[in-house]
Amino acid sequence: MRHMQDAPLKKEISSVDAISADQESRRERRSPIWIALQAAALIFVGGLLGLLVYRVVEGSRGASLVAAIRAHKKPLAPDFHHQLIWRHFETWPTALQALSGRVTLSPRDLRGHPVVVNFWASWCIPCASEAPRLNASAAAHRGQVAFLGVDINDFSTDAVRFLHRHRVTYVSVRARGSDTYEDYGLTGLPETYFLDARGRIVAHTIGEITRSGLEDGIGQVLPVTR
Repeated sequence: MRHMQDAPLKKEISSVDAISADQESRRERRSPIWIALQAAALIFVGGLLGLLVYRVVEGSRGASLVAAIRAHKKPLAPDFHHQLIWRHFETWPTALQALSGRVTLSPRDLRGHPVVVNFWASWCIPCASEAPRLNASAAAHRGQVAFLGVDINDFSTDAVRFLHRHRVTYVSVRARGSDTYEDYGLTGLPETYFLDARGRIVAHTIGEITRSGLEDGIGQVLPVTR
């Protein structure tokens, strides 16, 4: 009698064991996929963290550069290689006009001459406002200073249209990506940097530059004549 009473219980336990075994089997079958998904998720999260760290480091480097300029430490200008989109070398020093056949230009290419680097974009209203002043200053210092425009965060067709409209008389390159923006610690457009003949940044102007601001910056990078 007792044996007959225990039979349903044993049957129920066997059913539970069978269900558990089936679930365990399914888990085992899913485990490679589950592990792969977990690994992919970890890689994704790690990539996001890496990108965040990279952005922080890059932003910090640009901020450090600007701080060094303000402290008159004359840091070396970060190098870049950007595509030439405006080949007007007529106001550049004669020795640099041989670069007219290049596809890209770099600040390193201009060593030995004072340089004015102006960051701009076609959609930037202050950039349009300061364009005549930059043209006039490039003409006034023809053969002495290399003015270099760096078009940033822009479409190439819009950039060239801007250069045509304002009849820019010096060279411009187009920056792609955010590396140069971050390396120079830009906070907006326009911004202008003044480099001496050794490629060191001696002055920096945030925002639309005035005629006196241009002349003051150039005065700091031109060699002293006696």
